[in-house]
Amino acid sequence: MNPAVDPPPPGAVTALLERVRGGDAAAEEQLIPLVYEELRRAAEYLLRREQAGHTLQPTDLVHEGYLKLLGGEAGDARSRRHFIAIAARAMRQVLVDHARRRGAAKRGAGYVEVRVTNADAGIDVDLAELIALDDALERLGKRNPRLPRVVELRFYAGLTDEEIADVLGVTSRTVQRDWATARAWLYKELAPPVDT
Repeated sequence: MNPAVDPPPPGAVTALLERVRGGDAAAEEQLIPLVYEELRRAAEYLLRREQAGHTLQPTDLVHEGYLKLLGGEAGDARSRRHFIAIAARAMRQVLVDHARRRGAAKRGAGYVEVRVTNADAGIDVDLAELIALDDALERLGKRNPRLPRVVELRFYAGLTDEEIADVLGVTSRTVQRDWATARAWLYKELAPPVDT
């Protein structure tokens, strides 16, 4: 089997994740080749519509994201989807950290328009907008901790409602309600003020 092309057999990633949770370092080494291409696709998805001239490449983002995962939440993953969602969060943190270091936080009057739409359409924000969205998600998490997770899993990881429901342990209908609530709140928070 070529892990760069062929998907692993069903349950292989989950079995390795179980071994990782048990402290098996060899399982961690076996895990990465099985999910590498999926992580790379997630990184390409995150970088696809970033501002021209950004310096991060998908491979760099995967590697830096993986370094963030070591000793972190990766051992808590219960399934392949859950692991990819955790990895997408780590890569989001890498992007935001990168943007902050580059001084991309110049947001004018403090408002940046960010379109939060369907994840299938791709991310349509630049690095400064990514920081504004990250800050808004932090504020939203103080109101309801599940809402930013739904946004993160849909917007950053590209998971479906059913996949998000599986990761969060809720129903698809709850995910749909949370997505609608989070989108409305983020729109209100991030939309530029209307001149009256």
